[in-house]
Amino acid sequence: MTVIDALLASLDSGEVEIIDLTAPLSPETPVLQLPAPFANTIPLSLEKVSDFDDDGPFWGWNNIHTGEHTGTHVDAPAHWATGRDGATVDVIPPRRLVGPAVVLDFTEQASADPDFLLEPEHLDAYVAEHGPLPEGAWLLFRTGWSRFGHDAAAFANADDAGPHTPGVSAAGAQWLAASPITGYGVETVGIDAGQAGGLEPPFPVHHFLLGADKYGLTQLQNLDKLPRTGALLVVSPLPVVGGTGSPARAFAVVPA
Repeated sequence: MTVIDALLASLDSGEVEIIDLTAPLSPETPVLQLPAPFANTIPLSLEKVSDFDDDGPFWGWNNIHTGEHTGTHVDAPAHWATGRDGATVDVIPPRRLVGPAVVLDFTEQASADPDFLLEPEHLDAYVAEHGPLPEGAWLLFRTGWSRFGHDAAAFANADDAGPHTPGVSAAGAQWLAASPITGYGVETVGIDAGQAGGLEPPFPVHHFLLGADKYGLTQLQNLDKLPRTGALLVVSPLPVVGGTGSPARAFAVVPA
């Protein structure tokens, strides 16, 4: 029996299951809103081409209108100034889109403080207790924020000072950029904290990680169904030629 045969047998027997981590993509999916004078991307909309009618009697299909960074999506290095000459989403090696998942659970802290920031001491404490992060891992920041995914206002949690959502400090982002991970995933609308525009540098996760040829993955769900370690993450963005990112399907293969 090959390794693939063993995996398929484990799926058939229920020893292994697949957990979908992707937020459903619809016109109601929350989208990042930047303040004026910055331009914003568009939410999803579908334009009917035919619907079993005179335009296509035997088929239905739609044109899709949306931005690269809508819903659950991948940020490629070319998305940010520090990585602008780096990889676009179509040239990300497939091998880097599959890897071990490491889940850091800070749900309690984020519930108490929506502006909670992951600091180097949190990451050092994890390594001290559990050992180094695996080469090529995807680090998934569990905060419980996906519970707001069906309510755009609660998801943004904004006031006059802007959005308030958990994230990573500038020092924490530098720590992640120097680590052996391939990518960093979150439950929130973007890979930076809601108040990250006021950090130095602004939006430090984008700045340091994308500048270090690592990837972002946003708006994940069902992280509470994953073990701390032991899951295999598969991320499937569209290979948009020249794209700075893409909506993606993300799922985890986990022991039942």
